[in-house]
Amino acid sequence: MNKYILCFASIILICVALIGTSFKAADQSQPLKNFAADSAYNQYILDLYQTADLDSVGLSEQVFEKALTGYYNMKYSGLLHEKSVLTIADFDQESCKKRMYIIDIDKKKLILNTWVAHGQNSGGDKPSNFSNIQNSNQSSLGFYLTGEIYFGKHGRSLKLDGMDQNFNSKARDRAIVLHGADYVSQETINKLGRLGRSQGCPAVPTKLANKVIDAISDRTVLFINSSKKAYQSSLLNETLAANAALNQNNMMAAQMN
Repeated sequence: MNKYILCFASIILICVALIGTSFKAADQSQPLKNFAADSAYNQYILDLYQTADLDSVGLSEQVFEKALTGYYNMKYSGLLHEKSVLTIADFDQESCKKRMYIIDIDKKKLILNTWVAHGQNSGGDKPSNFSNIQNSNQSSLGFYLTGEIYFGKHGRSLKLDGMDQNFNSKARDRAIVLHGADYVSQETINKLGRLGRSQGCPAVPTKLANKVIDAISDRTVLFINSSKKAYQSSLLNETLAANAALNQNNMMAAQMN
């Protein structure tokens, strides 16, 4: 009799174990929801990207998101003045493409899309080498704050302050400024198959230099991007950027009501 009872108990234990295993397996097969993809900040970025129609002019959403995150980090830190302007020089693109984008964040509008040159030692049509070193004649990656307007050898120009240590922090010492240059033109592209190159400055077309300088002067953000080199920045804090962006968005919405 005891043998029958032990046998029956063993069968019950085996069944319980199998049922438990099947529930566990079913549990593990459930896909995890990606909450980040549904976040209000990501939706805000996508809305801004689409409203400004940035895809049609060749700016990737990933580069825009990175630049916008730095913009809001700098805004949160009190570095910016009243202009809601973000400028992106996307050096993932060839120089013959119009890879500079000047965007009004509050108005969700592209102000200007034009050419921008890179440093002569950074590469030919597409830059791959970057430096923060004096006399390197290379471009420097990262976030900049626009400074004073002055008149120099390239005419009316705009000083820049690099905000990323080890990447562009020596911009002032290297005289890295935004200026106009004749070699940034369709004529140069037709002749060389690419733009001419600077000594490290983000040079723009001479005919548009004043318009660019007027649009981005007075403590706005310039971001020079490239995925060719490992780049890290304290200004890429997405949590801080999300809070700053959504708070500003809520304030603007309240003012309109």
